[in-house]
Amino acid sequence: MSQWNQVQQLEIKFLEQVDQFYDDNFPMEIRHLLAQWIENQDWEAASNNETMATILLQNLLIQLDEQLGRVSKEKNLLLIHNLKRIRKVLQGKFHGNPMHVAVVISNCLREERRILAAANMPVQGPLEKSLQSSSVSERQRNVEHKVAAIKNSVQMTEQDTKYLEDLQDEFDYRYKTIQTMDQSDKNSAMMNQEVLTLQEMLNSLDFKRKEALSKMTQIIHETDLLMNNMLIEELQDWKRRQQIACIGGPLHNGLDQLQNCFTLLAESLFQLRRQLEKLEEQSTKMTYEGDPIPVQRTHMLERVTFLIYNLFKNSFVVERQPCMPTHPQRPLVLKTLIQFTVKLRLLIKLPELNYQVKVKASIDQPKEMKSSAGGKGNEGCHMVTEELHSITFETQICLYGLTIDLETSSLPVVMISNVSQLPNAWASIIWYNVSTNDSQNLVFFNNPPPATLSQLLEVMSWQFSSYVGRGLNSDQLNMLAEKLTVQSSYSDGHLTWAKFCKEHLPGKSFTFWTWLEAILDLIKKHILPLWIDGYVMGFVSKEKERLLLKDKMPGTFLLRFSESHLGGITFTWVDHSENGEVRFHSVEPYNKGRLSALPFADILRDYKVIMAENIPENPLKYLYPDIPKDKAFGKHYSSQPCEVSRPTERGGKGYVPSVFIPISTIRSDSMEPHSPSDLLPMSPSVYAVLRENLSPTTIETAMKSPYSAE
Repeated sequence: MSQWNQVQQLEIKFLEQVDQFYDDNFPMEIRHLLAQWIENQDWEAASNNETMATILLQNLLIQLDEQLGRVSKEKNLLLIHNLKRIRKVLQGKFHGNPMHVAVVISNCLREERRILAAANMPVQGPLEKSLQSSSVSERQRNVEHKVAAIKNSVQMTEQDTKYLEDLQDEFDYRYKTIQTMDQSDKNSAMMNQEVLTLQEMLNSLDFKRKEALSKMTQIIHETDLLMNNMLIEELQDWKRRQQIACIGGPLHNGLDQLQNCFTLLAESLFQLRRQLEKLEEQSTKMTYEGDPIPVQRTHMLERVTFLIYNLFKNSFVVERQPCMPTHPQRPLVLKTLIQFTVKLRLLIKLPELNYQVKVKASIDQPKEMKSSAGGKGNEGCHMVTEELHSITFETQICLYGLTIDLETSSLPVVMISNVSQLPNAWASIIWYNVSTNDSQNLVFFNNPPPATLSQLLEVMSWQFSSYVGRGLNSDQLNMLAEKLTVQSSYSDGHLTWAKFCKEHLPGKSFTFWTWLEAILDLIKKHILPLWIDGYVMGFVSKEKERLLLKDKMPGTFLLRFSESHLGGITFTWVDHSENGEVRFHSVEPYNKGRLSALPFADILRDYKVIMAENIPENPLKYLYPDIPKDKAFGKHYSSQPCEVSRPTERGGKGYVPSVFIPISTIRSDSMEPHSPSDLLPMSPSVYAVLRENLSPTTIETAMKSPYSAE
């Protein structure tokens, strides 16, 4: 089943997340119409290769033209119109920058995998639960309800203001009518009655003015409470969710709802401001002793204006944090002299503000490298991966006679001068954003606090779900917990920054984070499909491995990451000796060098061992617990099974065709290797190693073609 078909079968809450990242840059119509073709292209590689990106963009436009031809025959006018518009937009937007479209599509596919992984991993950790608590949802509903109530109250005071204006106009008319009457008429009973009526109207006018001002005062008070308590708290929660999403956590939403609340409040405050100005005009036309407008209006106007300023200053936010386009899964890590992308939003959307806002960006100057912070591998670099910087964005808006200066800042970023610093820089970003809600603590690493083990393990799972499309289950997380807690003693399940990223693992020449980052890189570049399918157990200790395999059928194997080799993966299988003894065999871990030469699925298919009888055979039969090997990996094989060529066969230019065959030897029981690492995977490129273990005669016999007797 294609990835897009899987996406369409998700629950509505996940579909809403998918909807968020499809826009005019890459419309969902194209994703839907060209689903299979899009998934078959290597967009991630194209995002770093301009030639490849150019070809893919041209092919994308060709695919669109073919779709246009098809729908034209069907006379689907609406779809024809949309496809023509989309093609024009894509060609115009990406013609001069084809790598950008590759980045956009690669990001969309990655986010889809991330959402699919989240849907298949329903277990929530403490961080995710805290972000999705029922109390948070209840407050969101309360904010929306109160904003709507304030909007309704302002509409009511608008009617009161209009009624006051009409009442005053009528009073003015009656008063002027009396002024024009003859002196004789002024002493009449009718005149006396008219004066009484005017007095009653004046009393009513005074009452209505006081009532309108009282209602407005109450609205101002309620708006003040809503803004400074619930609305700002809701905004801070959104920013916290954004922090968590930056380090691989669940996709955050709610900004559209906040924008609606901010906009409605701004509309209400500006409407209230206009009402106060109308009251001033009415008071200027007619005032009297005890008139409440001159006494109250100035102070109320100041409060409304202050609330408008405060609302606008909080409405300017960083919607998408700074990120290098070449490393979309590593936001907040920026390389010097490389452009980054960022998305800002003004949460107040008024028709008068419907124009392009000019923004000025500035970043604090990096300091000189601290001699104690760089650690090994940083020699010659001018940045350190624990030094935080802030990017500030400034703009100015003019509206209804008000000039408002706006400023917002990104989350702290780490500046690097070399891509080799990126892993440690990313570790700094993870530690900062999981450990603090403070969005601007630039001296955080002067004394970094410890992180709870449960939260850190949850974040580690997010690294896998966001970067390689599948998070970690409870068994895998337990293995990581054991590996972390073996390093030292921890109080109350806490882990220090040094133990996570600075100090070497016991008996190793690398840190925990370096080990984990190497595994992520291995998965991403060499075994991604196998990992996404869930066929790589990965994180399992040797002891647990034996417990799992000991009662299984001979030939049952599992895949796990090496604990001693950076970025290594190995497989272990079980068999029985002639006397029934259970035996376990592991190969030396495969690293990226070997996996670049031969896909891992093909290695599992073609792997051979030379038994005591010198007969090469594949010992791998069932993927743990009992999945036939070809059923699990068949769709990932990249070529036909390797066969030894006949001596009479000739390839191009008279050469005998050659193949890579991974081979190990298993010696007799009396010469059983003392440790699994003694079993070495071999191929023609390491043929010399094979010769060290076997005589030339044995090798010739083992590799002899079954057709040689013919």
